[in-house]
Amino acid sequence: MERSRVLIADDHCVVAEGLRGLLEPQFEVVGIVSDGRQLVAAAKTSDPDFIILDISMPSLNGIEAARQIRAAHSRAKMIVLTMHSEPTYAARALEAGASGFVLKHAAASELVTAIQAALEGGTYVTPQIAGDLLNSIRRGNAAAAGSSEELTPRQREVLQLVAEGRSAKEIAVLLHISRRTAEFHKARLMEALGVQNTAELIQYAIRSGVTPV
Repeated sequence: MERSRVLIADDHCVVAEGLRGLLEPQFEVVGIVSDGRQLVAAAKTSDPDFIILDISMPSLNGIEAARQIRAAHSRAKMIVLTMHSEPTYAARALEAGASGFVLKHAAASELVTAIQAALEGGTYVTPQIAGDLLNSIRRGNAAAAGSSEELTPRQREVLQLVAEGRSAKEIAVLLHISRRTAEFHKARLMEALGVQNTAELIQYAIRSGVTPV
């Protein structure tokens, strides 16, 4: 019987290799990547059945990467494995197309349960936050105040890169745009958010979860 194919995305090598060791007996590991842009590219080329991804990754966070993978009509199921236990992150991950949300300190068996649920077409949220997530949805504030959902996908990308300390030149290279266009996006971003400088942009990025601390 052909084994399901998994792609692993985590910027901590020890965690990624630990996941490889956990999953290889049951699944075919087709790749390990360490940032969101590598993940989006690998999802296109390796054709995984499911993806295990972290939220806190450099260059492009896991939620934005999930959005781009889903927009590309990838068939891969996505399970978020993260240290962030706030229900807001779970809500954003599910909205972005994830089929599972598991905390890193959970038992290994819980991750396998989430994978099985996703491969069968279901959704799994760790019981530790499922109740809080449901309450947030019922109150109608799952996105939470201060989220970045009002920004365009490009603006969210630029916001994370600015928060990581990238220069306009570096942003231009990563996004395959001109330096002038990168500076334009940053200026429009600051205008949209009503902030005056880069420090305020970074503070906003942290508050909204674009760059989790």
